Amino acid sequence: MAIIATFALGLSSAACGNASGNSGSTAGSNGKPTLTFMLDWTPNTNHVGLYVAQQLGYFKDAGINVKILPTAQAGAETSVQNGVANIGFSKLTDLANADAHGADLKLVFDLTQKPIARWCSLKNRNDIKTPKDFAGKTFVTFGSAEQSASVRQMIRYAGGSGDFKTATAGTNTFRTLTSGKGDFAGFYANWEEVESQLNGPALNCFAADKWGVPGNPDQLGFAVKNSWLKNPQNTANLKKFLKAARRGYDYALAHPDKAADILVSQTKTSHLDPKLARASMEKVVREGYWSGNGMGDETTSGKPNQKLTGTVNTADGQKYLDFQYHAGTYTGLHEKKLPYAPQATELSTNKYVQ
Repeated sequence: MAIIATFALGLSSAACGNASGNSGSTAGSNGKPTLTFMLDWTPNTNHVGLYVAQQLGYFKDAGINVKILPTAQAGAETSVQNGVANIGFSKLTDLANADAHGADLKLVFDLTQKPIARWCSLKNRNDIKTPKDFAGKTFVTFGSAEQSASVRQMIRYAGGSGDFKTATAGTNTFRTLTSGKGDFAGFYANWEEVESQLNGPALNCFAADKWGVPGNPDQLGFAVKNSWLKNPQNTANLKKFLKAARRGYDYALAHPDKAADILVSQTKTSHLDPKLARASMEKVVREGYWSGNGMGDETTSGKPNQKLTGTVNTADGQKYLDFQYHAGTYTGLHEKKLPYAPQATELSTNKYVQ
């Protein structure tokens, strides 16, 4: 996606590591343990529950301090692996890549219960009606093999050849498309697609799962290092963290406008558009990206179930991992082909979500 940068497990990040990342959390001035959390990108509504929990005191109620760190150039996966942060925002398929190259990470919480990735062209492109029309055109990308495999499958599913050209994404993917340097790109439905609806340019978007890509490509959530979990105090603190974070996300689902305002006020240096934050939260609730139930999915009470789930759907995850494996996306050290597909049950656990 436009918001996902390429990461590498490098020695330079290891040199920046700290003891709190691997051996445990440090104590804050109030005597409570402090956990560090690294974002994956500029603050947005994917992270809103963390800022709500921070602002409303949910973390303190749970007996912990939490320090939210801005994303590092190396990526959240590398930062957690090397002890720069205790917890990082990541997704299942990124952990599959990281672990295949020697990392030891596990997803312990899944925020998104529905695919939120969208593959879009400008709406004024009358020559692009379905993903079939991506064939032969230029894909604006960060060079991800995963993205290319998904796009190729979508084109073929729609009846196209599967061939396309690529162009490196700039700092603004919208600008890359409007400049004519590319024809289509990846976005997130709950952020950039909302931004396009508010401010333009208008987009014509397609969801991969509707066009032949199996499973859920977008199991976004929280990752930790396996060795960090071996310390009983860390696992106890992680459970406290997840409970408080879920409380923050549940608040956001129940009070989307207030939560959006908290996100904006707590991330002033990011200069988030308050209208975008509110509109994004409205779409999250309406489409049920976190709960799995949108406004059209009613329970027996006649009301949509908007409680956060938080658990990893390993069946959906495995379908996508298998697809990407057979597409040749995952390789091990020295770029050697893996003997089998990464396993969702090994890359994730639900036992810490209470």
